[in-house]
Amino acid sequence: MTARTLPARRVFGVIGGLGPLAGADVLFKLIQASPVRTDAEHFDVVFEQHPFRNASASRAATTERKLYIFDMIRDFEKRGVTTVLLPCFLSHTFMGELQENVSVQIVDMVDALHEYVMRCFPSVRRVGVLTSDYIRDERLFERYFGAPEFEVLHPARSAVGGVDFVTEAVYGDGGIKSGRFEGKPVELLREACLDLIAQGAELILPGMTEIGLVVDRIGTLCVPIVDSNLVYAQYAVAGQCVSRERGFKVGVVGGVGPAATVDFMQKLVRSTPATRDQEHIKLLVEQNPQIPDRTDNLLGDGPDPTVSLYATCKKLEAGDVDIIAIPCNTAHAFVERIQPYLNVPIVNMLTVSVEYLRAAFPDLREVGLLATTGTIMSGVYRKALEAHGLRQVVPSDGLQARVMNAIYGEHGVKAGFLAGECIGDVTAAVDELSECGVEVILLGCTELPLLLPEGKMYSGGGGVVNLVDPTEILARRCVAYARGEIGLANALIDSAKDACTR
Repeated sequence: MTARTLPARRVFGVIGGLGPLAGADVLFKLIQASPVRTDAEHFDVVFEQHPFRNASASRAATTERKLYIFDMIRDFEKRGVTTVLLPCFLSHTFMGELQENVSVQIVDMVDALHEYVMRCFPSVRRVGVLTSDYIRDERLFERYFGAPEFEVLHPARSAVGGVDFVTEAVYGDGGIKSGRFEGKPVELLREACLDLIAQGAELILPGMTEIGLVVDRIGTLCVPIVDSNLVYAQYAVAGQCVSRERGFKVGVVGGVGPAATVDFMQKLVRSTPATRDQEHIKLLVEQNPQIPDRTDNLLGDGPDPTVSLYATCKKLEAGDVDIIAIPCNTAHAFVERIQPYLNVPIVNMLTVSVEYLRAAFPDLREVGLLATTGTIMSGVYRKALEAHGLRQVVPSDGLQARVMNAIYGEHGVKAGFLAGECIGDVTAAVDELSECGVEVILLGCTELPLLLPEGKMYSGGGGVVNLVDPTEILARRCVAYARGEIGLANALIDSAKDACTR
């Protein structure tokens, strides 16, 4: 659990309908709790209510409730809501499932009560709770008021007929949900409170939001009874909430090319130390093969892919990704154009690859580069290498034409071929670079690792050559960010630095 910095202007969203009267009560108390002097100083609040007709706590009803709330929150997100209030204790039994899958903050009602008790009643140890059987069975309050610091008490059932006073007061004929705030419902709640006091409760907490509508009518008791709805509203307004840290999510600009995207995803999975599915990294892929060819544009006769790349990144950004990976070397010639307009850093595979070379081969002076002609002509790798004191060596024109054929040719890797002519073309280029004395070669097109696996390769002319795969390095760097091994601030700094040095 880590606290996140709250935006300067919060927009509250209150989900109504779970209990319509209780939701309206929380809305009223939220406005009441706002420390303002004029109407203009109030928070922006979105209150939406679609009556939730299945109010029972069966498993089917709970699933229906989960999906109803999730859809409401996603709608709130689109409308600029930053902070969601969920005025329903039953829904807090699965709040973790919701928070994990949305980007806005959901204010925790039971956490609000726990903070209030710790602050205002520091000596209290025995807490009585007025709630439903379902919440009692789910042990919601025990999760927050656990032993040995606290003991949670629940009212006993009536000796006559086994009546649950609290459930009857809220859901029974003529109960609070039907709009009755006097008479029998209040009497039943008072009976439940007296039972809790007899058990030794030092404080009573309502665990159903409907009770907030009548809490001031229960009458004087020898222990305090809290207005949970008011405490919840005050807690939200005070901004004391601690957000659950959502899972780190990597966004991938896919389709450039499609097979290279799958290769990157496999390497991301392979690089993640995990023993079960849930330990792997969240991944959002926007597979867009219709992004115009980057090489065609750089060579001067193809459409500009800038808008398509930017639009794809913005879709990933809207999907709450933390970083963006583009498993296409040539596309990085366009990164400096779009990064300043994004709120999420692009992990620059060229930069991280050159950093890897410098660390792995400290005495290195020359680096061979196998890449598209567009990548070579753009100078993106040359500049990145020179910034680390390294000289780029590329194939001769004739061999570069064969590298392009291995990638784009009729029998090239983009056409789905992984053997035959394309292998011969690319190994010929490796041989030439090796004969020139190159000992390390960057596979600077994401399709090339599909033909030449990373590692040592014995070429025909110059001996042993180290093949380095930027896709693999990019995958490892993304895993390092996701696991917190490298601070995300580094990605922001690096993306800004890359844009400034080109």
